[in-house]
Amino acid sequence: MAIVKPFKGIRPPRELVEQVESRPYDVLDSEEARSEAGDNEKSLYHIIKPEIDFPQGTSEYDPRVYEKAAENFQKFQERGWLVQDTREHYYIYAQTMNGKTQYGLVVCAHTDDYQKGNIKKHELTRRDKEEDRMKHVRVNNANIEPVFFAYPDNATLNTLLMRYAATEPEYDFIAPIDGFRHQFWVIDNDEDMQTITAEFAKMPSLYIADGHHRSAAAALVGAEKQKQNPNHKGDEEYNFFMAVCFQASQLTILDYNRVVKDINGMSSEEFLAALQVNFTVEDKGTENYKPSCLHEFSLYLDSHWYSLKAKEGTYDESDPIGVLDVDISSRLILDEILNIGDLRSSKRIDFVGGLRGLGELKRRVDSGEMRAALALYPVTMKQIMDIADSGKIMPPKATWFEPKLRSGLVIHKLS
Repeated sequence: MAIVKPFKGIRPPRELVEQVESRPYDVLDSEEARSEAGDNEKSLYHIIKPEIDFPQGTSEYDPRVYEKAAENFQKFQERGWLVQDTREHYYIYAQTMNGKTQYGLVVCAHTDDYQKGNIKKHELTRRDKEEDRMKHVRVNNANIEPVFFAYPDNATLNTLLMRYAATEPEYDFIAPIDGFRHQFWVIDNDEDMQTITAEFAKMPSLYIADGHHRSAAAALVGAEKQKQNPNHKGDEEYNFFMAVCFQASQLTILDYNRVVKDINGMSSEEFLAALQVNFTVEDKGTENYKPSCLHEFSLYLDSHWYSLKAKEGTYDESDPIGVLDVDISSRLILDEILNIGDLRSSKRIDFVGGLRGLGELKRRVDSGEMRAALALYPVTMKQIMDIADSGKIMPPKATWFEPKLRSGLVIHKLS
């Protein structure tokens, strides 16, 4: 069963939400955050990217930066830019991209569910990134930003969500960078809150879509606080962390594409010949060409697009990892032909989220920065859930969810 609870959210007054809200900490660098915050002292970047309050070049891992985050978080509350609700609530967060809306329930999930594997992951985490987020949670004593979960479709919860969606939201705005619509409702009906808790309790698992490091950090900080409390009971607020949970069928997963700096010393002709061993290769000309199905890839090389279709026998339909296009391309193109084995550390490869489109791949190759680009067909949420259920881990840089959650709509305090 999945344990969730409502919480006393800390959030901006309605008239300030567009000044406070921001993109997540991990989708932009320090200088982008500095630029986006500008002279807006209410921007959440002062809490989640507080290095912008120091001279350019200051490391985001400088101890003074974490201390500044806590100082700014306190200031936001003292000045009324963030205000804590007087009672516990669940919340609804809706995002609309390209005419499609997905509705998420903002809940507190239990750290024990993460430790026991009831909250399932599909990516490896890095200890340095975990430690960074742990420091941020510790110093603020809060989950400033939510993680992003998926749950199996649930008719009862969907009915509840649609009922609230027909009412006026607490927040409703178009974000300046992504241009997507973001809406937010407060659930204050006790019966509705009991229904949400009960429906989640029927679910054997929740699935991390995005936010593996934040989930790990929250669980580790919760475990630390348990050890520090001789009177620990298990219902303390530090046992919970904030998540936005969406029905799996509503989520949009975009392609996560690759660009490479070189083709391992080969000529273009040699590279294309090597590809023909495991792929059916077809020249598609100079117009952008997008893969139309699983196991088809688009290659951009020398101003031409090529279709690459994996031949039968190059993947195992019964293997939840081996059937993935990210695995097929990694094994048969990047590793076997280009000798790029470790996607996490190689300097010869970079990754481009599908929201940027094929034009970004073409631009980076045509500019001479990169030698070739490879576009993939996106993975499905079912594939992600199957892999998580099997206890396996997806290859790196496999998923790109859009739209990204905006930060600053609600915060969860650990005490």
